[in-house]
Amino acid sequence: MTSFDEIYSKSKSRYQELESGNKPWIRIGTAVCGEAAGSKEVVDRIKSDLRSLGVDANVSEVGCIGLCYAEPIVDVIKPGGPRIFYGNVNPDIASEIVKSYVSEDDYRPDLALAAMSESDVDGVMNMKDLPMWSKQVRVALRNCGNIDPMEIGQYIATGGYAALDKAVNSMTPEEVLKEVQDSGLRGRGGAAFPTGTKWSFLARSPGPVKYILCNCEEGDPGAFNDKGILESDPHSLIEGTILAGYASGASNGIVFIRHGHEGPINRTLAAIEQAYELGLLGNNILGSSFSFDMEVSLTGDSYVAGEETALMESIEGKRAMPRARPPFPAAYGVWGLPSNINNIKSLSYVPEIIAKGGEWFAGIGTDGSKGTAILCLSGNIKYSGMIEVPMGLTINQVIYDIAGGTPDGRKVKFLQTGGPLGGVLPDEKMDVELDFGAMSQAGAILGSGGLIVADERACAVNMARLLVAFCQYESCGKCFPCRLGMTNLIEILERVSNFASRPEDLELMTNIGQNMAAGSLCGHGQLGWNPVQSALKYFPDDFSAHMEEKRCITGQCAQQITTPQRTRSRWSPVQLLELKV
Repeated sequence: MTSFDEIYSKSKSRYQELESGNKPWIRIGTAVCGEAAGSKEVVDRIKSDLRSLGVDANVSEVGCIGLCYAEPIVDVIKPGGPRIFYGNVNPDIASEIVKSYVSEDDYRPDLALAAMSESDVDGVMNMKDLPMWSKQVRVALRNCGNIDPMEIGQYIATGGYAALDKAVNSMTPEEVLKEVQDSGLRGRGGAAFPTGTKWSFLARSPGPVKYILCNCEEGDPGAFNDKGILESDPHSLIEGTILAGYASGASNGIVFIRHGHEGPINRTLAAIEQAYELGLLGNNILGSSFSFDMEVSLTGDSYVAGEETALMESIEGKRAMPRARPPFPAAYGVWGLPSNINNIKSLSYVPEIIAKGGEWFAGIGTDGSKGTAILCLSGNIKYSGMIEVPMGLTINQVIYDIAGGTPDGRKVKFLQTGGPLGGVLPDEKMDVELDFGAMSQAGAILGSGGLIVADERACAVNMARLLVAFCQYESCGKCFPCRLGMTNLIEILERVSNFASRPEDLELMTNIGQNMAAGSLCGHGQLGWNPVQSALKYFPDDFSAHMEEKRCITGQCAQQITTPQRTRSRWSPVQLLELKV
């Protein structure tokens, strides 16, 4: 069997040829954000121009480096020249880049976004000075946009699978588990439960077959970091999953991805196949006695499928509906076997934790929230995209220093955090730190990392209505506190939005929300009251204007779209897309 040192040596040699050989290396971001902006056409034009000019260059399709506002991004390394990023590239600009910089020596500062270079490049901003890049500490996103996700050798050459080799050949499972516990890593899927503690539950469960389940359902509006990792660096997830299996005695891993997300699906399937080919998956991994298998399972379009017990139901081929607990998954999980469910981001941290030690990771962030936060920035902001910053930064720093505030200088009115089950934070509360406890005290959750910014033109009533409409449509309907509660909430919010509210509506919404929180089977119903509760708390003037003065402060609710009476209890996805926040 080929040793890991031999695999690494060959991979490193090939990578050095790309990075510092005698050919230009051109990388184009073709994740969903890049493809939506036209990156596939840019790839085709670059390859065509290279052939026409007779230029021999390496061309790679990479994932998202996180600067989504600048997509399509073309990243060029030329022998003897600086690494230049070009943003918002169309096919014509791509031709200029190939002709001027790749073929000749003019790096076209007028077209450049930034240069990643130790020394300054005349006329081009250094990457470290870009607002969206300046405060980042990239751990889980360390390879995103830098390596070809379809080339396992590039992952290995940049340190990939070294942690796995270290673990299975020189550490016991207990030692791996202790490093994760010492790191203070907490789940990045919403509940923020300590990852090492969760793994310890599975480690104590008996049985030769146990499962590590990787949750990439990711149906939260405004969240795309799980998909971003799988599109850009799927091997970090695979390595983290294998390490989780080794630490907890699990034998199998399943990556759970929403059907239709072709980029994450195809790149994860390819990565798993490549890992098997090199002996990084399967029997006796890297010559050790440890064996582990992985596969991909697809789900339909169901937000509730992201709940851990509903996820297991879906994997088993059933309708994605939550189970009652206990028994908990560590004792009775998928197909009745002990299982552990982890978020993609949580697992992607693990290789670096094992490689550098739990103490290293614990040195990043705050006392109660170790490490980094991976955030998706969208809404009415200047710079949208995906970033990774240390826990402890304030939301104000994220919104104004990193995302640039609103593009037209308008005042930020509120921030919607943590997906549709999260809260609405007003501008005056944005000095809160990125910390699980601090955000909870402020009435919001970090959740899966989605931050949606709204300026002073947005109506808090309308935002609450849209969020509840999404939650009502996505309710699986298994338990009546959620099923009926969501339906009643959206009916009341429609009345308020249409200036037809009743005197008892505020008290009625509060009673419904409290009943949902107390009686729902899973977090979908338990947390479904959050957006309304926080909107009522922080924006009472928006509600009083609708209910007492029969007007919308922003004018946004002057002409509402309401559901027909016969389908009043459901919103279609098309209607949701047509609604304007």
